[in-house]
Amino acid sequence: MKSIKLRGIVAAVSGAVMFGAAVPAMADSTDDVINALIAKGVLTEEEGALLMKGRAGEKEAAAKKKESAISASFKDGIVFESGDKQTKFSINGRIQEDYRSFSDAVTNNQTDTWDTRRAYLTAKGTFYDTIDFEVTYNGASSASDLQYAWLNARYWDEAQFKFGQFKEPMGLEELGSSRFTNFTERSYAMQLVPATSRGGQFHGNYSGLTYALGMFNGVGVNGGQNTNDTAVENDGKSYSGRVTANIAQFMDIKDAVYHIGASYGDSRDNGSNSAIALRTEARGTNVLQTNTLNLGYDIKRTGLEGAVAYGPVKFQAEWLKAKFEADGDKTLVVGGTAGDKDITSWNVQLNWLVTGEPYADTYKNGMFGGRIKPKADFNPRAGLKGWGAWDIGVRYSKFDATDFEAKDTVDVYSGTIQAENGEFNESDAWTYGVKWIPNPNTRFILDYIDTNMDCVSGVVCTKDDEKAINFRAQFDF
Repeated sequence: MKSIKLRGIVAAVSGAVMFGAAVPAMADSTDDVINALIAKGVLTEEEGALLMKGRAGEKEAAAKKKESAISASFKDGIVFESGDKQTKFSINGRIQEDYRSFSDAVTNNQTDTWDTRRAYLTAKGTFYDTIDFEVTYNGASSASDLQYAWLNARYWDEAQFKFGQFKEPMGLEELGSSRFTNFTERSYAMQLVPATSRGGQFHGNYSGLTYALGMFNGVGVNGGQNTNDTAVENDGKSYSGRVTANIAQFMDIKDAVYHIGASYGDSRDNGSNSAIALRTEARGTNVLQTNTLNLGYDIKRTGLEGAVAYGPVKFQAEWLKAKFEADGDKTLVVGGTAGDKDITSWNVQLNWLVTGEPYADTYKNGMFGGRIKPKADFNPRAGLKGWGAWDIGVRYSKFDATDFEAKDTVDVYSGTIQAENGEFNESDAWTYGVKWIPNPNTRFILDYIDTNMDCVSGVVCTKDDEKAINFRAQFDF
């Protein structure tokens, strides 16, 4: 008798559920249906409670299944994500195809050329919403190799630990992704920062403040076998630190950025690793080049940075000084002049998104590294009338290495030490750029760079001017 009644109840509930599904205004959930049947006397309180208990178990099982389920989507990359949002894995990439053209009066060792500037393939993600990681392969370098490989323990946003191969904390331009630079190439100053190395850092962010302090090998990206295992001259380490503040966030101004920052680094025992060399911002002439047979030096770097972004306009400036200290009473290079040598560089740059997209949306955790999303994408095949986002910009850069004399430098044209010409130690450059962003993942950049170079004191240079056009087609996901 009980089984007959139970079957009747099940049938009634099933019918009610089906009826409720057909008429959602009367009953929009199974729980509502059961409560309605209790109210009408079809079910007793005890029978309703029993069904509710079973229903609760079904809900719990469904919730657990949803949490463990993996969903796939495309959001600036191929993304796999758990239902509870605690674990995420993505595959990303970028390709930058450049063309560089130089005026005939430039140099005799630079040619017009197409170049695959970068070709990255990245795997990155987060586990348990606390462990972040990234592995990036660079297929465009002369020796295709690992670009980044790191993991970050993020138990608290205010106190995180990062280990592996990544950028040392110095340089507003350098720390931002190459995908989102204002121009095709970064400024002179960013050639003086340590950039990518292997090491570890303690860092965090809190209410508009960021900080980072780390220890690194200090010899740049390590390709292939880690030579630091056996190279005694690389035993000294690089210590870098950076702090920034966004004053606009302190003032609760949502659509603006008032950024200030400072950094300091000390790289010790650089040994006879490589020459000191800086290239023009058009990737043309080597403005400064020393003998590769250097005798070892320490480098102390000091940097200051500032930026203001309001609406579609962004202004930023950066200053950096690198002090090269010779080991003991040695000179920096064989046959060079005695004493420490300073190199300073600074730049100011102004960008305007004439289509009105806000620059503040691209700022996060002390850097401009976000994606500009046009108000209306350019896609004529879909019948859309948008023209994407358009940006115009100008930059002035200054580079000063007048501490370096003729005996310290190399003829940048022939590579000969202490040659009669082609030895520069000072330069300034104007860059004028136009950027078209048809959609958030695609960019076309056209820059004109006018560079003037001054010769080392006492040397007569036959060529001291470089005019160049740089073009870039970029896609990233």
